[in-house]
Amino acid sequence: MSRSSAPRRLSIPLRTLLGLAEGDDPALWSRIRAAQLFAGQQLAPLLLAANIFAAGIVALLFATAVPIHFLAAWGVAVSAICAVVAVRRHRTARFDNGYATLGELRDTALEGLALAAVWSVPPLLFAGHGGAAGQFGLWVVLSLLMTAAAVSMATLVLAAVAFIGGLAVTMTIPLMLQHAYVPAATTLLLAALLIAACIARARALVALRGSELTLYDRDETVSLLLREFEDSGADWLWESDAQRRLCKVNPRFAHALGKPASELEGMPLLQALAGADWADGTFDDGLRLLADRLKRRDSFRDLTLRLTIGDAVRWWSVAASPRLDERGAFVGFRGVISDVTERRASEEAITRMARSDMLTGLPNRLAINEALAAALDAAERGGGRAAFMMIDLDRFKAVNDTLGHPIGDRLLGRVAERLAAMVTATELIGRLGGDEFAVVVTDAADSARVERLAHAIIDTLSQPYEVDQHTLYVGASVGVATSPRDGRTAETLIRSADLALYRSKDAGGGVFHAYEPKLHVEAEERRILEMALRKALENGELHLDYQPVVDAGGERLSGFEALLRWHSPTLGSIPPSRFIPLAEEARLIGPIGAWVIRTACEEAARWPGDTRVAVNVSPEQLHNPAFVTVVTQALAASGLAPSRLELEVTEGVFLKEGTVAVQVLERILDLGVRLSLDDFGTGYSSLGYLSRTRFSSIKIDRSFVTAASNGAPEALAIIRAVVALAQSLGLATTAEGVETEGELDMIRTLGCTSVQGFYFGRPLPVAEARSLAVRSRAGARAA
Repeated sequence: MSRSSAPRRLSIPLRTLLGLAEGDDPALWSRIRAAQLFAGQQLAPLLLAANIFAAGIVALLFATAVPIHFLAAWGVAVSAICAVVAVRRHRTARFDNGYATLGELRDTALEGLALAAVWSVPPLLFAGHGGAAGQFGLWVVLSLLMTAAAVSMATLVLAAVAFIGGLAVTMTIPLMLQHAYVPAATTLLLAALLIAACIARARALVALRGSELTLYDRDETVSLLLREFEDSGADWLWESDAQRRLCKVNPRFAHALGKPASELEGMPLLQALAGADWADGTFDDGLRLLADRLKRRDSFRDLTLRLTIGDAVRWWSVAASPRLDERGAFVGFRGVISDVTERRASEEAITRMARSDMLTGLPNRLAINEALAAALDAAERGGGRAAFMMIDLDRFKAVNDTLGHPIGDRLLGRVAERLAAMVTATELIGRLGGDEFAVVVTDAADSARVERLAHAIIDTLSQPYEVDQHTLYVGASVGVATSPRDGRTAETLIRSADLALYRSKDAGGGVFHAYEPKLHVEAEERRILEMALRKALENGELHLDYQPVVDAGGERLSGFEALLRWHSPTLGSIPPSRFIPLAEEARLIGPIGAWVIRTACEEAARWPGDTRVAVNVSPEQLHNPAFVTVVTQALAASGLAPSRLELEVTEGVFLKEGTVAVQVLERILDLGVRLSLDDFGTGYSSLGYLSRTRFSSIKIDRSFVTAASNGAPEALAIIRAVVALAQSLGLATTAEGVETEGELDMIRTLGCTSVQGFYFGRPLPVAEARSLAVRSRAGARAA
């Protein structure tokens, strides 16, 4: 047996042996304690006989010296205690191969103490009446009794210690009183030797029993494993001779092959495994590998074979080692064959699951990547082309937001069904995740056919869906990349298709775009711009300009609109139309918007009077409940009155129902901050939110002002309608983009209350805006 498999040596602390503490393996020690108690029960007759015999001898020694009634009473006490001990020992028969608690072993000390107490009577009360001969006889009897106890109570160490120790003390006391120091010391020495022998014997018994239990448990485990091995019928031993012919054929191995053992005896192993395929040589490649291993006479394992046994396909795993005789000569192989068919089926099922999308049943991202890599490899070897098509559903998020994810999941299932119906032998359609799908086109030599497929996908997916009594409309945007022009690796081609899809989504969706090199250039520019924008705030590259807003009637300055500007040391001045959408997409609008609010409030606090500052707020900022804290802290830190801060929001804030944006606006309005609706009429206009939200003003977009000044009747009608609507709701109106005196006169005539534009001033640096605010206030006082 190897050292690693040898049984662990049992640790036997004295406190555990006595029953005063639990062992390191409670389950094992509970069985050992049961063995101790059972061994004590087996030796109980010896203890009972020794006590009765010794009591008789003592009675004879002191029959003439001690009154008979004393001796009789003592004898009855000895008999009663012995009877109780015998009964208690008899009850421990149930502990054979059982379990015992610490308390059950510890209670045996009471038996030892009771016996020691009853046997303390003769040396303390009788010895003084029997003379020297009586005392010597009593000493001999009690010494023999302690020896008998050490034998019969050896396994019950605590009881033996209590009895031997207690009796030795009572024997020593009268000897010490008589100054018989040598006999007293001899008595104590004898008791110590008996206790030590008792402990040693108990340790030996416990060690033996512990080993027996350990081996028993191990044998049980091995038996269970062997029984499971025999019952499973999935593993068979086999043996071959030097010519690779089967010998000593296992009956279960023969049964697994569906042939009698006698027929297999002497048959070549390969022929037995190949079965009906042996004649024409069309057997599995695994058998050829097995033949090679057998020929080389090497040990091998986990060699998997695909066999046809009867009408069933089975998978077997073979392991074997060469057999050598006493001279070291090769005499054949011995090995084991395991039926791994079920395990193989489970592995294949797991593999399918790992490559299938759980929601739609289509190939998932992993399977798509593998198929694309295989298609590119085949195209490279054959001089052909492969294509990768990315599909993104339009308006799918609105379905999820309004009807919930269960409806959205069922909609994705319907989309998958339509896509699966379009698959041909040269395409693989799968789901990347979310509402993104992909198509691997293995033969993309005909680019027109690929384009027709893309348009067919858009048309098919744009048809209405009936889901849970809802009629749903979603579209699709498609981006395509083709190898080797747009990439030679799966990673590159996927990135190129993604850029093409981005262009389709940016164009409004429902369209198809093929990859162009300039898309990569634009993406790289966008990446560089985003990296620079991430550092712009901390590097102090952002600043605010302030454009004056004046009353339309008296042309008095009423406030400024804070306009964010970015000047990069490396990229130069970047217009807001480029970096604001990027900030929203990259989730940078939060920290940048918070900086704008703080900076604008700090500057406005320096302006005299009630001059207001207006700040544009992104919908992304309002979807964050923490934006209320940003505004509150900016007002508190600057000391600006809330009524002097005006937040400008666009209609896009109200697109999604049930978001926190409206609640955030209400909390900000409760602070006393003013609210303006920016670019009214250019987006998703709705009169409902005008009545539900406490706006202070409506801003008319410059496109209407420019068109109206050029005589467009529609623009004039829109401005009149907006002004009339604002007046009926008690709101002010601000016209943007006023650049000429004629436009100003028109705006006044139409009834707008405030104007903003180059006619009154371009966006000003902070120092000039502050100076204008001071002059305007001074002019107002002078007037």
